[in-house]
Amino acid sequence: MRALIIGKNGQLGNSIHKIIANSKQVDEFVFAGREELDLSKEDSIQNYFNNNSFDIIVNCAAYTSVDKAEKEIDLADQINHLAVKQLAEIANKQKAKLIHISTDYVFDGESNQPYVETDTANPINIYGKTKLAGEQAIQRIMHTNAIIIRTSWVYSDYGNNFVATMLRLGKERDKLSVVNDQVGSPTYAFDLANVILDIILNNDSKETSYTTQIYHYSNEGVISWYDFTKEIFNLAKTDCIVRPITTDEYPTLARRPKNTVMDKKKIMTKFNLTAIGWKQSLNICIALLEEKK
Repeated sequence: MRALIIGKNGQLGNSIHKIIANSKQVDEFVFAGREELDLSKEDSIQNYFNNNSFDIIVNCAAYTSVDKAEKEIDLADQINHLAVKQLAEIANKQKAKLIHISTDYVFDGESNQPYVETDTANPINIYGKTKLAGEQAIQRIMHTNAIIIRTSWVYSDYGNNFVATMLRLGKERDKLSVVNDQVGSPTYAFDLANVILDIILNNDSKETSYTTQIYHYSNEGVISWYDFTKEIFNLAKTDCIVRPITTDEYPTLARRPKNTVMDKKKIMTKFNLTAIGWKQSLNICIALLEEKK
């Protein structure tokens, strides 16, 4: 089995690489970054696959700058939608399975209940719209052999993310204001990476043909950005004071959904996964970040 991980320099790509570094369960993992496979360029994608073939393609790459996407609409659409469409077409041609990572931002955040996979998507910003378009392209092209995993609030001990940013700001400032009326579930990239590897190594995913599915995955628990920040500072023993504010008090280019909590029962049941609480994983991540100092 030959598996390609697209987005080797990102949080998820790095996390997958870390897990499989000493694993011999998969015959071969190939990791590709922008220098080998640039999703912003159609020719780069085609040229890469003209010279390489795989049994499984895992797309961890995305345009994730939510505010910048409001201005860089074409670039966001190319990476999150058109490149994903091209990957689906290539996967079909190579008879490869495709695992694609999507987002909670395909929802408008107006629900009072956790979102299930069959709930109607209604994104309220460009980022969410382009990610939904990518999902829909996969579903049109690959009626079988594709898995879409929607996740939320991803962080890790790699690169730029909310946890790393808050830790930096907490050292630079005495006080911070963080929104308290947007709630969701943080996701530790290492936990999501383990889920992806479980799926790859699961017997069901080795079937010659299975119906394309959407799954939701995040760590367990519901929290606001404000409470998440407070716990980050608590674990890191940071003295910075955090003040709760409303979304209206913190205007941004892109609108944010108020509630993107997702129901995870489908993926937990299908792949016999164990739910991991967000606080447990945050503790592990912050300990790793402290070690890197």
